[in-house]
Amino acid sequence: MIERVVFDTSSLIGAVLKVGSKPHQALMHALDCCILCSTEQIMVELAVALNRSYFERRLTQSDRDSFLAMLRKNAEMYCVENTATVALDPPCRDKSDNFILVLALAAHADIIVSSDQDLLVLNPWRGIPILTPAQFVAQFSI
Repeated sequence: MIERVVFDTSSLIGAVLKVGSKPHQALMHALDCCILCSTEQIMVELAVALNRSYFERRLTQSDRDSFLAMLRKNAEMYCVENTATVALDPPCRDKSDNFILVLALAAHADIIVSSDQDLLVLNPWRGIPILTPAQFVAQFSI
C-alpha cells in the first residue's frame, strides 16, 4: 500500500536547507515511495519563509524556486478551508498549525511528518502518526 504523507513547513524547510539531512532523506523517500499531500497554504508559507534574508544567504533564488516548483509538480494538492480548523478535536495548541491536521484529514493521510513540537505532542492524532523526519526515515530503514 502506498502511504499518503503530509509534511509540515518546518520539515520542508529542513529538507531544502541541507541535502542529506534527515528532513531531506524523509522528503526524498516520500517523493519516491509515497503520495505527498499538500495545500496552497503550505506552499505560500514555504515561499514566504524561503524569501527571508536568512535563506537568501544560504540558497540561491534558483534553488529556492526549483524546490517550490518540484513540490508543486509532485504533490497532490488539496483545498483546505479555514473554517474546518474550528471543528478540530483535539486542536493543535498552536492554532496556526491546525491546517496541517485538516489537510491530513482531507487527504486521508497515513502519516504527518513534522519538526514542530506543537504537532508532535499530538502523536498520534486521530490515529494518524505524527513523526519527526528522523522517525519517518527510521520507520522505512532509509
